[in-house]
Amino acid sequence: MSRLAQTEGLTDIQREILSTVRDFVDKEILPVATELEHRDEYPTAIVEGLKELGVFGLTIPEEYGGLGESLLTYALCVEEITRGWMSVSGIINTHFIVAYMLKQHGTEEQKEYFLPKMALGEIRGAFSMSEPGLGSDVSAITSKAVQDGDEYVLNGQKMWLTNGGTSTLVAVLCRTGDAQEGVAPHKAMTTFLIEKEPGFGEVRPGLTIPGKIDKMGYKGVDTTELIMDGLRIPADRVLGGMPNRGFYQMMDGVEVGRVNVAARGCGVAQRAFELGVAYAQQRHTFGKPIAQHQAIQFKLAEMGTKVEAAHAMMVNAARKKDSGARNDLEAGMAKYLASEYCKEVVEDAFRIHGGYGFSKEYEIERLYREAPMLLIGEGTAEIQKMIIGRRLLEEYRTQD
Repeated sequence: MSRLAQTEGLTDIQREILSTVRDFVDKEILPVATELEHRDEYPTAIVEGLKELGVFGLTIPEEYGGLGESLLTYALCVEEITRGWMSVSGIINTHFIVAYMLKQHGTEEQKEYFLPKMALGEIRGAFSMSEPGLGSDVSAITSKAVQDGDEYVLNGQKMWLTNGGTSTLVAVLCRTGDAQEGVAPHKAMTTFLIEKEPGFGEVRPGLTIPGKIDKMGYKGVDTTELIMDGLRIPADRVLGGMPNRGFYQMMDGVEVGRVNVAARGCGVAQRAFELGVAYAQQRHTFGKPIAQHQAIQFKLAEMGTKVEAAHAMMVNAARKKDSGARNDLEAGMAKYLASEYCKEVVEDAFRIHGGYGFSKEYEIERLYREAPMLLIGEGTAEIQKMIIGRRLLEEYRTQD
C-alpha cells in the first residue's frame, strides 16, 4: 500500500475487500490496460474477474444476493480500480447507480426481480438522463412517455449513455407531463426500467443503440446514443410504481454518482503521482536524478498534497451519504476538487516525463487523455459550484 490516501476507521472486512481489489488491479488490470485502451477494446476478461470478486453486487443488500457494503467501501474500490484503468470503473459505475436507485426507490417486485441478477452481473445496468440538446439542464428533457392502457409509449433520443451496448437494463428519464399546463418540469418526469438485449442496432422493438461514440479518451467502455421510437414499456416498469417521481430518483442516483466520479479522480491522480515520482527517480539530468532538483520536488510536493486532499473529501462525502444525511454539498465539493486536482496532478506527471510523456509507450499519455472526462462527468465544475454556492447560502443564511 502507498503512504498517500489512507483511510482511517475501516473494518477488517473493508480492508480485506480493498486488499483483494488492489491485488486484482495490480495483476489483472495494470499489465493490460494501456494495450486494451489503445485498441479501444472492451475488457471482457477483467469484467469476468470482477464478477467473480462480487464487485457488481458490492452494495446490493445481502437479502438480494449482494455483499451489502457501504458507499464508502464501493468508492474506495472504485479508487483502486481507477488507479488501474478508469474505463473499468465506468463499466461498474452506471450499474451501481441503477442498483442503488432500485434499492432506494424500487417496488418490492422490482427489487426481487432485478437485484439478485444484478448482484451476479447477469443483468448489467446503464443510466440515461442526457440528450443531444441539453447538458446539465435536466429540466429541458424532451424525450416523452405517454400512457396507453397498461403501457407507456416512449419517444426521444438520449446521449452519452455509458455501457449503452453492453448493458441489459437501462434506467431512462422521460417527461410524462407538460410544463405548459402549469406542471413544474421536475414534477413531470418519470424513470423507466428498460430491459434490452446487449449489442448495437435495434435491441428491442422501438429501441435502437447506434454504434459507439469515438472519444478522445475513456476508451474500452462503450459510450452510445439511445433512440426510442414507439418503444412500449409496461407500467410496472416505472421505477417505484408511481410516475412523475423520476427527477428526485435520478438526483439521488447522481449524488452517489458524484462520489464515484470523485473516487475516480482520486484513483487517476494516485496513479499519475506513482508514475511521476518513479520516473523522477529514474531520469537523470545534469549528473543526478531529476527528483533531486528542487523544481521537481516542488511538483511532487504539490501533487502528493492534492492526492491526499481529494481523497479526504471523497471519503467525507461517502460517509455523509452512508449516514443517511443529505450530502449534495459534500458530494459537489468532492467531485469538483477531485476532478480539478486530478487534471493538475496528471499534467504535472506529464511534465515530469518531458518528451516521453507524449509517447504512447508511456502510461501517462493515456492518463492525460482520460482525466478531462472527469471535468464534465456527473456535472461540470460550473454546475458543482452552483450547487455548492446555493447550499452554503442555505447553511449561512443571515436573518432578514
